[in-house]
Amino acid sequence: MTLFDEFKKFIARGNVLDLAVGVMIGAAFGKIVTALNENVLMPIIGWMIGDLDFTKYFILLGTIPADYTGSPTDYTALKAAGVAMIGYGMFITQIINFLIIAAVLFMVVRTINKVIDEMEEKKKQAEATAETPAVPTDPQLDTLREILAEMRKTPQG
Repeated sequence: MTLFDEFKKFIARGNVLDLAVGVMIGAAFGKIVTALNENVLMPIIGWMIGDLDFTKYFILLGTIPADYTGSPTDYTALKAAGVAMIGYGMFITQIINFLIIAAVLFMVVRTINKVIDEMEEKKKQAEATAETPAVPTDPQLDTLREILAEMRKTPQG
């Protein structure tokens, strides 16, 4: 078997395909959460604590170039101009993104685990309540059972 054939067999396995689908869905979900956080949640949080924009929170590490004509408080423009900064407001935003994604994943996994546990419990209950098949009661079989029981009692010799 060639290396290419082995690779095709590896890729064709369900686990690899499931993982690939999961990664793609996770990336798309991450974009949705980022958009929700940056465009809905963070503006609301900023408004509630005093009309603040978290993207404006940064610490200048270098000097602003002399030819820079933008606002000295515009993080995006300063970053584009190559000014060294620590954007801790953006970091806070990303932490909130992470917490939202972690909370949603926790709820999904928790729900899946509950469903699995319920299915296993139902299976156990079904097995416990399943009746054992009745042994047929035929007079000839009863006679044969009695003969077999007597033969077992009699010492062989």
